[in-house]
Amino acid sequence: MAPWTRTLSLSDDTATAALAARLAPVLAAGDTLLLAGEIGAGKSTFARALIRARLGDPDLDVPSPSFTLVQTYEAPDLTIWHVDLYRLTGPQAVMELGLDFAFDAALCIIEWPDRLGGLAPRSALKLEFVALPQHHDLTLTAPPSWAPRLEPLFASA
Repeated sequence: MAPWTRTLSLSDDTATAALAARLAPVLAAGDTLLLAGEIGAGKSTFARALIRARLGDPDLDVPSPSFTLVQTYEAPDLTIWHVDLYRLTGPQAVMELGLDFAFDAALCIIEWPDRLGGLAPRSALKLEFVALPQHHDLTLTAPPSWAPRLEPLFASA
């Protein structure tokens, strides 16, 4: 079957946060989101907004994991791993973070997923951010198994 795909235009950070808030409630332990795109394309804005929405705290301080590599958050029903792989050189360094466990047991939000190489879960939702002069484009791609959860969120989009 063909993957589920949708491309959206995000006018600003508010639109990015609104999308993250719509997506947050349908995510579960074992889900992985792969956020790709150049610096400034909206990956971190989306990740922070999603974490705040999933935890129900719009004022939560969500620091970038650029230097720590991983930040974890405890929700009532799952653990969230926010991972920034920018500083890593490849898949071998990734395994030292314990991501193999997190992919099965937590909600994982991975920035710079190209560093995963072949270790990226095949079941992941891929989000490709592109910064344009007046807005950002976002293309979401997922295996067909995601369609029942995602399609209702985008039926009017």
